[in-house]
Amino acid sequence: MTIPLITLNDGHTIPQLGCGVFKVDPADTERTVSDALEVGYRHIDTAAIYGNEAGVGAAIAKSGIARDELFITTKLWNDRHDGDEPNKAIAESLEKLGLEQVDLYLVHWPTPAKDNYVHAFAKLVELREQGLTRSIGVSNHLVPHLERIVAETGVTPAVNQIELHPAYQQREVTTWAADHGIRIEAWGPLGQGKYDLFGTPAVADAATAHGKTPAQIVIGWHLQKGNIVFPKSVRIERLRENLDVFDFTLTDTELSAIDALDPQDGSGRVGTHPEELN
Repeated sequence: MTIPLITLNDGHTIPQLGCGVFKVDPADTERTVSDALEVGYRHIDTAAIYGNEAGVGAAIAKSGIARDELFITTKLWNDRHDGDEPNKAIAESLEKLGLEQVDLYLVHWPTPAKDNYVHAFAKLVELREQGLTRSIGVSNHLVPHLERIVAETGVTPAVNQIELHPAYQQREVTTWAADHGIRIEAWGPLGQGKYDLFGTPAVADAATAHGKTPAQIVIGWHLQKGNIVFPKSVRIERLRENLDVFDFTLTDTELSAIDALDPQDGSGRVGTHPEELN
């Protein structure tokens, strides 16, 4: 089993499938990440606000896996955008992770009411130049936010990590990103269990046809759409299951049926709207 690599606009590559640790209890994080690394994951997505970077770092240290085989992402929280706070924040994250450099550092939310996300991203450019992160990007940014960042810094983010699942596909953002060479990372890729995604005929029928679980079908849909995805689980059997998605291909008809689950009016969102979190 080989996880595909996606080439970013800065020339670096990222494993298309990884393990996310959002809402993983700090006490369970080391075990969860150790299990993920054991079964074959090499891409781990965390964030300062998750409170579990130290657990990720402990698992990395214990794994014995060469650093250049791993891809580690963390994120700048909303109260660290101003002044030199991004420099201090990444130093704290690196210390907890036990690393000299992360592979990807993201501005976690734009917090538009504070109007400091462009400054935050400009500081990330400096952090990249200092070698503290290889790639830089954003999370939860909408088209107007992206347009300002590119116009005012002259740098295009490598990725935009956004809520994306079959009922909420964010077509305006994904189209703009594709046109500007920004790769999409999908958080909440299975809808966080907040609607009956797995019970829809589009997903259930494909699962039956391919002898896969509904979750595997949705992960496969993301991969075929070109999304970078990191479903979260704290159970090793589910971690294995989520990785077992490279032996089937959804047909065009099956892809279209899942595509059609998006009402395209925004009603499928299960998380916070980026304009509302400040």
